[in-house]
Amino acid sequence: MRLRPAGDLLRPYTLDNVCWRCSRLLLSYAKPSTRRGFAHTAPPVAPTTWSRLKAGYFLSNNNKLLPRAQQNGTSPKYFAASTTSTTSTTSGEAGTNSAATASAPPINHANQDLPHRRRQAARRNAAAGMGNPSSTTISNTSASTTAVADNPLPPDASSALTTASTKHPVNSLRRQLSLLLSLAKPRLTVLIVLTAMAPYALYPVPAFLSPSIGLDTPSLSPLTLTFLTTGTALCCASANALNMLYERAWDAKMTRTRNRPLVRGLLSERKALIFAILTASAGVGGLYFGVNPTVAFLGAANIALYAGVYTPMKRVSWLNTWVGAIVGGIPPLMGWAAAAGESATGDGSIRELLLTSDAIGGWLLATLLFAWQFPHFMALSWPIREEYKAVGHKMLCWVNPARNARVALRYSLLFFPLSVALCAVGVTEWTFAVTSVPVNFWLAREAVRFWQHEGSKGSARGLFWASVWHLPVILVLALVQKKGMWGRVWSSLFGEPDLEDEDDEDWISDDVGEAEAAGDGA
Repeated sequence: MRLRPAGDLLRPYTLDNVCWRCSRLLLSYAKPSTRRGFAHTAPPVAPTTWSRLKAGYFLSNNNKLLPRAQQNGTSPKYFAASTTSTTSTTSGEAGTNSAATASAPPINHANQDLPHRRRQAARRNAAAGMGNPSSTTISNTSASTTAVADNPLPPDASSALTTASTKHPVNSLRRQLSLLLSLAKPRLTVLIVLTAMAPYALYPVPAFLSPSIGLDTPSLSPLTLTFLTTGTALCCASANALNMLYERAWDAKMTRTRNRPLVRGLLSERKALIFAILTASAGVGGLYFGVNPTVAFLGAANIALYAGVYTPMKRVSWLNTWVGAIVGGIPPLMGWAAAAGESATGDGSIRELLLTSDAIGGWLLATLLFAWQFPHFMALSWPIREEYKAVGHKMLCWVNPARNARVALRYSLLFFPLSVALCAVGVTEWTFAVTSVPVNFWLAREAVRFWQHEGSKGSARGLFWASVWHLPVILVLALVQKKGMWGRVWSSLFGEPDLEDEDDEDWISDDVGEAEAAGDGA
């Protein structure tokens, strides 16, 4: 039976009965909901993983990101630092940033954070300062930043070894050896060993010493040289380890030293102290038993001066540089005393080996190393003078920059008379006075530029690299032109008589003749 509503109100619709409407309603509940066709065909979207962006990304794209921060009243440096922890950005923000780029002015603070932009800004400021001297006013912070950009320092060997050691397992032997080697400051240790070997080789060897390698030329003992180099290296390693132990807190505040093993906690202070004690004992003991007591005393004195006087004095007075220069001048005396001990006829004391007229050459070589410390360190400390000031190290580079430049120039000029003096006392041939002029002139020229500009305009970098090359070149020239070396080599190869042998024969024949005359008279 079909029921229809009374009247003709729903008559225009043909499907208006109650049963049909109820069935339509029930079917709507039972039928699954339908969606748009493209929703079923679209592939599933994988969850987005946002990578952590480094601060360099935001600094290099500062034209897009930093202007918006400046419009909002945010400091550009604070914005650049805070964006390193941001993990995602929306497309709407990107559009806003790109729109703000066209209207926002460039920001110089962010540009100065990048090295190449700091150099560009320094050149623009220098050009502007030459055109308008009254407008050249910069703060100490910006000056130090420019100095670091213009005068990059070579990477610290200890820091490089520390970074390399972290690639190995924690308890591996290779990692521990790398960390211990970084305590020794290997580059400085090698340089000091070379400055001890050169005077040993330059010592005028007496003719009565035994020949070696089949040549009829006098020579020194290779075993003594081995003990000298090993003991010097161990003493240097001990002094450097004690230096790092003392300056751990201040090394953490300087960019060049903050990556050292004690600062990073990769090596305990207990292990470093044990390493310093063992190397000092082995080094001094090897010099005492393998060379002579005088050289052992000089090695122990060098450890005491460097770790006990120079290192703490850096917190007290800028005269610490002169104490450090004395430390640098002791290894040449060690090499000279080691060679002199092989021909000594007495007890081998300091008076016999170093306080006679024959030891003048050793003292000249020690003076050469003493003088070399000043142009090298004055140029080295200039780019990081603000860091020295911040940590409280009393260095002449920031205490008195003008005097710092004058000291570097004064000691750079000292190499000219020193080269002549080495020839006059018979350590080298007179040709050394001529061949050493170009390298000495190069160092002096860079020192003059350093004095004129007080370290700026790349003069500190030029003096630093000139000093780095000057020392090995001057030592090699002296070794090649050692007094009488080529004459002895020539006579040993071609059999020509040596003048010294002829003099000895004449002296012996004269004595024999006088003895015969005395016998005839009797």
